[in-house]
Amino acid sequence: MGYFNHNTGYPKDLLASRAIIKRQNYALIPPDGLVKNVIPGFENCDITILSTPKLGASFVDYLVTMHQDAKNVQGFGSEGIELFVYVLSGDITANADSQSFRLKTGGYLYCPAGVKLYLHNHAESSRLFLYKRRYIPLADYQTRIISNHVQQLESLNYENMDNVFIQDLLPKELGFDMNFHILTFNPGASHGYIETHVQEHGAYLLSGEGMYLLDNEWIPVKKDDYIFMGAYALQACYAVGKVPLSYIYSKDCHRDVAI
Repeated sequence: MGYFNHNTGYPKDLLASRAIIKRQNYALIPPDGLVKNVIPGFENCDITILSTPKLGASFVDYLVTMHQDAKNVQGFGSEGIELFVYVLSGDITANADSQSFRLKTGGYLYCPAGVKLYLHNHAESSRLFLYKRRYIPLADYQTRIISNHVQQLESLNYENMDNVFIQDLLPKELGFDMNFHILTFNPGASHGYIETHVQEHGAYLLSGEGMYLLDNEWIPVKKDDYIFMGAYALQACYAVGKVPLSYIYSKDCHRDVAI
């Protein structure tokens, strides 16, 4: 409930926001100021739409709060659209292609293009990070349903650094045109260099705080912030504070650039 703006009446101070929107480039969207959206099929849910093509992304990210007995029995998704859902907190059942998966905090499910996702909440409240993107097929390769839990994933040193760690949530196979990762920085750790690349990211901060470089602007970030990083936006991160800075993010991959 606290991740959406439920305030009513007159403000007690000057209106202000940490949000930064640079369309086609990058964006920072903090939890304060998020608004609810109505999406057909989602019952008893609060939904915020984050990245979209209107912002400059080739994908759509959502933040979903499922209240008691919340569900989607209509099915989410459509022909040609791949889906991914990660449980930020709570306890849900996710169904896809006649398969049922019980997902609790840290659990996730990938649905190949055209496979609809059905959801049912079992907790008093569950929070989901939800993603959709139009799949780019590759001849002789395909994807498949993937479900797992982050505690079952190997945590690897990121680019030969012993204080930054990465987990790959999906297989590194040519059939998959995207992946999800969790990147974790111990306090004081940083990227090894400033990255510049064609891939886009949609990142949700799971813990910690730090300074994020977005197109040569150093911006304070913290838990529950959302960051969109467009193609070629310069990017790097420093972790500060007493707990690791960790975020889950998407990345397009394994495809040439169409012209």
